[in-house]
Amino acid sequence: MLKISSRDNSKIKQARRVRDGLVDDLIFVEGLRLAEEVLRSHLTISDVFFTENFSQIERGKEFLKRAENLNCAEVSTKIFDSLADTKTSQGVILICEKPAADKNIIETELSKTSKVSLLVLLHQINNPTNLGAILRTCEAVDAAGVILTKNSADAFSPKALRGAMGASLRLPMWRDADFFGVLDWAKANNFTSVCADVNAKKSYLEIDWRKPRLLIFGSEAHGLSAEEFDKIDESLLIPMENNVESLNLSVSAGVILFEAKRQSAS
Repeated sequence: MLKISSRDNSKIKQARRVRDGLVDDLIFVEGLRLAEEVLRSHLTISDVFFTENFSQIERGKEFLKRAENLNCAEVSTKIFDSLADTKTSQGVILICEKPAADKNIIETELSKTSKVSLLVLLHQINNPTNLGAILRTCEAVDAAGVILTKNSADAFSPKALRGAMGASLRLPMWRDADFFGVLDWAKANNFTSVCADVNAKKSYLEIDWRKPRLLIFGSEAHGLSAEEFDKIDESLLIPMENNVESLNLSVSAGVILFEAKRQSAS
């Protein structure tokens, strides 16, 4: 078993580059639960880094046994702490290939199902924690897929991966999409687009979610522009009390998505 005690080790240097988003085709996965998700996936794993403490706990022993045919390296605690993206790491990091995420992935998923499909379009969402939480909710309601426009946060960054709790490794995704191009594509594929708007006349409870929908969320800071609103078929609002004007983006997404799930199941 390889042991690494130098910060200048080439594998450690490469892992830092992946962590910092400087390697386009690889992702940095930290934590036991996410590492287990990767082992269950079809993704190719290039490196496994772990601490001595991790190798001594029961789940750590089990994990390393399953990963024994991979490139595993025990890393000193000091080096591992300099590599980790969290302050209280569980002692295991994986470097693996980035899942494919393009229009073909979404179209393939749609071709495999006969049920009414719900797609979520996230337009320039720049908070990776919010993004991860929304991805997790999308998986929980069995959304057909998620589309991310250009200049959105990276769904495969360490923070977004942790927020999604593995959902981003399984959800069909289309990244770096053009907003107006997606709307044209959705219309051509018989999806009705809908977004949240404080001036909307309909509540999210009044929207018919039993037909193909493209649910759109704009950025946390700026929302959608007037030109973008004009291209969307319908709008909705979430009624609120006590003069509350808005909700956190991931909370709003959860409220609407679970109503869509409730209707589709009825």
